[in-house]
Amino acid sequence: MTKIKKKALEWCKSPFDSQTQKDVKLLFNHPDELEDAFYKELEFGTGGMRGIMGVGTNRINKYTLGKATQGLSLFLKSKFTEDKIKVVIAYDCRHNNELYSKIVSNIFLANDIEVYLYSSLRTTPQLSYSVRHLNANCGVVLTASHNPSNYNGFKVYWKDGGQLTPPLDKELMDKINSTNFKEILFEGTNENLNIIDKKLDNAFIDTCIKLAKQDDIKSRDIKIIYTPLHGSSIVSIPKVLKKVGYQSLIVVDEQAEPDGAFPSVKSPNPEEPEALKMAIDIAKIENADLVIGTDPDSDRLGVAVKNKKEKFTILNGNQTMLIMAHFLLNNREEKGLINYADYIASTIVSSPIMEKVANRFRVKFLTTLTGFKWIGKEIEERKTQNFIFGGEESFGYLIGDKIRDKDAVTSSLLICEMASMLKVKDKNLYDYMIECYKLYGPHKERMISYTLDGISGERKIKEMMKRFRDNPPEKINNQPVEFIKDYLNSTKTKISSRIKSKISLPKSDVIIFKLKDNSNIAIRPSGTEPKIKFYFSVSSKSFKNNDWESTEKELDKKIDSIIFDLNL
Repeated sequence: MTKIKKKALEWCKSPFDSQTQKDVKLLFNHPDELEDAFYKELEFGTGGMRGIMGVGTNRINKYTLGKATQGLSLFLKSKFTEDKIKVVIAYDCRHNNELYSKIVSNIFLANDIEVYLYSSLRTTPQLSYSVRHLNANCGVVLTASHNPSNYNGFKVYWKDGGQLTPPLDKELMDKINSTNFKEILFEGTNENLNIIDKKLDNAFIDTCIKLAKQDDIKSRDIKIIYTPLHGSSIVSIPKVLKKVGYQSLIVVDEQAEPDGAFPSVKSPNPEEPEALKMAIDIAKIENADLVIGTDPDSDRLGVAVKNKKEKFTILNGNQTMLIMAHFLLNNREEKGLINYADYIASTIVSSPIMEKVANRFRVKFLTTLTGFKWIGKEIEERKTQNFIFGGEESFGYLIGDKIRDKDAVTSSLLICEMASMLKVKDKNLYDYMIECYKLYGPHKERMISYTLDGISGERKIKEMMKRFRDNPPEKINNQPVEFIKDYLNSTKTKISSRIKSKISLPKSDVIIFKLKDNSNIAIRPSGTEPKIKFYFSVSSKSFKNNDWESTEKELDKKIDSIIFDLNL
């Protein structure tokens, strides 16, 4: 009998309920599905535990969530000595989340942990804020962020409002792994249950406004098309924008209702151009100034604005990150607020232009591993310094330190404030982006990914990473490779001399090639999906014909050539 079948048979008896047992038995008629459901345990990646919903150890279900919650309960009791440990729970629009939130809540309650449970769906940034606001020990949000509709997930936040990082994440996973399904305490009482609602909503909204509102704006006369992509930001973003004074806000009706099936899009991810198509089509009809769209749990923000040809174009994550960082720091400089303690942050796979922004304003720049938990960790460890802004290429941004994860609610307000200020000057965000490129030099980035499902896909991803690690190219697109950064081995190698230096960041399965012309190629497996991702960043010293569109075409051609040369 195979190991997988043995694991599956364990799910065909107590303590698993009759429906679960029945569903597992049916999988024996579908060997490939059975293998995928049981070949491994769900693991914590860059964004917690995330997977397809269904029965099995490699699925999100009552028992894998239960095991994670029971393990987390025991972990909390080992870390905190106070009489009453407090946990906040929120959830987004994903299928089963109302049920899952009650299951998770009951397990905490059965372990004598006080629970603050949101009465209905809320955003991930609000959960992060709530942990700090309520002085809780921990927070949990049930979400699969931007993943397809058959996914769900379990994200854990610590008392600082940030996601878990080493060594806590490893310690928690060890505790979860050592927890037996028979140990799960599913039946709690409501004695320590607190339902939270509008009071905390108002506090969160006021905080977002305080972080992003620009008091010197003379007019907010812009027309905004907004889509929550069937997600949770519908409960926050309209309230924030209207409270600040935006009257011309048009919500995409077909995508306004929270719905875990995401019926109007192939993927509820604003990184995907198709996700914003409906909003952009409305923007054309309405002659709008701005399009904004957010993912299901409202931690990612997509932005579209008119280009020089009056056509709507979607800014990539690096471009939005650039203009927000420059705007915030420039405002601080104009007001005489820049000081030595200010800093901004970004990730190793994001555009190197962010460091140039920091240098221009003489503030510190921090580079972290991929995943916003690392930026949250830096904020918590630098309490005597001023965190101004953080961003990553995957449409995630954070303003200030009141929230400790990427935040599309506050970021949406800031983008609208920027667009309002620019409109008074007969400019828009696209013009502002070009001005930034003139200051820092033209840059362009692109990310491509390959989805490789199941045990065979996992094997292929590992083989691809091993090939690039063991047999790195000496040239890419006729450009010599100058440096190779291998974050799994913590080494930076200068190719000309073969001299190695140590990378101080924690180990991570990422390889970065830096070419002689300053192009960067980063490769990494996704921490939340069965994907391998390739990130490309290219630049030039000046504009071609003093024109951004011509320059952008040249930069895109360079990326195309790199992709072709790598046989991707």
